[in-house]
Amino acid sequence: MKFQRLTPALALVGLVLAGCEQQQAGVELSTSVQKASYGIGLNMGKSMLQDGIEDLDPHAVAAGIQDALNKKKQQVSDEELMQAFTLLQAKAEERMAEQSEANLKAGQKYLEDNAKRPGVKTTASGLQYEVIKAAAEGEQPSLDDIVTVHYEGRLIDGTLFDSSIERGSPIDLPVGGVIPGWIEGLQLMHVGEKYKLYIPSKLAYGEQSPSPVIPANSVLVFELELLSIKDLKAALATDAEAPTEEVESEAKEAEAAEAPKAEAAPKTKELAPAQPKVE
Repeated sequence: MKFQRLTPALALVGLVLAGCEQQQAGVELSTSVQKASYGIGLNMGKSMLQDGIEDLDPHAVAAGIQDALNKKKQQVSDEELMQAFTLLQAKAEERMAEQSEANLKAGQKYLEDNAKRPGVKTTASGLQYEVIKAAAEGEQPSLDDIVTVHYEGRLIDGTLFDSSIERGSPIDLPVGGVIPGWIEGLQLMHVGEKYKLYIPSKLAYGEQSPSPVIPANSVLVFELELLSIKDLKAALATDAEAPTEEVESEAKEAEAAEAPKAEAAPKTKELAPAQPKVE
């Protein structure tokens, strides 16, 4: 978390907090402008919570906003503000580090216990999985394929953070464009199968928090159903019915699908080729 990012963010949080006081007094949220303004404040408030910023005095924040809007002389010097921001940032980072360490230990304990359950298999990388629905036959995807899947993602405490089932529609995604735990898990599966993946944080997002609902160092639990496979290379080479631009557009849409993406995940060299190698 950078100071440059913290300063304007705190100002926007001030608008949120001041807005909360006004809402209690009966502020309306009926027009598009009002709703958009509320949405900006809501998103910034969530961002601050994700950054571990909780030690704010809403009355002092509101006073700062009012002084700025009314072009009044600031009541605290720049030097004092810098010192205060530095202290606030240090407290936030300390709180986040403590929570991250707690998540790591809780995840390790969860995986240790989970590995002992009947039906749960552990691969060389540390990925755990169990077969919920097996298929007698079926293709297995490769790294270059695009797959159609249904999935549901939870934290180890059962908190649901994402679900294509809840949205009512499966998604297309590139096997090589998701988090390492998914890359390996997908290549173990056959079309028509449903797996439950227990993904260590090192094969998910590691020390990063990709969203407020997924804390740093979180073990992720997914129910994943492989519905079909699309060979993108073959489509580009042999599909004479669709223009190349159309096929490329399909690939771009798949990459933008709402799924655990590799861009937010830490790079890892520990991921072995996805073979059903079980310890």
